[in-house]
Amino acid sequence: MVALPDLSTIREQKGITLDQIADKTKISIAYLRAIEKANFDALPGGVFNQSYIRQYARAIDYDEWDLLAYYASTRPEEEPVSAARERKLLGLFRLPEPIWRLLDATGLF
Repeated sequence: MVALPDLSTIREQKGITLDQIADKTKISIAYLRAIEKANFDALPGGVFNQSYIRQYARAIDYDEWDLLAYYASTRPEEEPVSAARERKLLGLFRLPEPIWRLLDATGLF
């Protein structure tokens, strides 16, 4: 299992408050605290969890993929959502299905 660093210490060393992250990301402070304590069961679930974790990592300038890897290691029962599939679900890109299959096959997304 991947080790989780002390995220609150990293955040505090950078002079960032939870209020600042909440204002920037619109994620509740309760969810931000849950991420810092790795209490992922307190998050709303589904794609929201990965999105919230990613936004939190970016807000404290921490490697989002490391934090997502830790999250995934705590959730072996959940099928990981690839970045391409997640973007598709969120509707950020409107590409035809064959192009999505090609991008998925290349492993780039």
